[in-house]
Amino acid sequence: MSVTIRNANEKDLSDIIQVARKSWHATYQGIIPVAIQNRFLDMAYSDQQMKRRLDGSYLYVAEVDGGIVGFANFSPVKEGGEVELGAIYLLPDQQGQGAGTLLLQKGIADIPEIKTVYINVEKENQTGLLFYKAKGFQLVDEFDDDFDGHILKTIRMVLKVK
Repeated sequence: MSVTIRNANEKDLSDIIQVARKSWHATYQGIIPVAIQNRFLDMAYSDQQMKRRLDGSYLYVAEVDGGIVGFANFSPVKEGGEVELGAIYLLPDQQGQGAGTLLLQKGIADIPEIKTVYINVEKENQTGLLFYKAKGFQLVDEFDDDFDGHILKTIRMVLKVK
């Protein structure tokens, strides 16, 4: 199985939205109530929000056999070379196959002036935590996050790139 990583374009947005939905429902089942997941996904992954992401951030897709199986979304570079990794989402059957690593590497290689990458991960998202720890991310903070009335235990991590 060969994975191709490339910059996302407008034609990819509906596929990215589907990956986000499938990934969220699989990852947060039993952690975040489905109704809250759906409200978040409807807001954060609307057509309008996706066009904003495409125009105002770094958005990459992972393809296998011509189909999108995952994506990553990095914020623009902030002062001091800080970047937020807003998402690396993969279809559940693609997790552990290397596409997440390739998406992370693409962002680090492509984003000019990047020095540190920050990520927030829900504490019960063991797949995400194990992935980021394996990539060298370090714990910065742990806090409660009010997510649409549902309290999440959030872990903030950082990866020093340069």
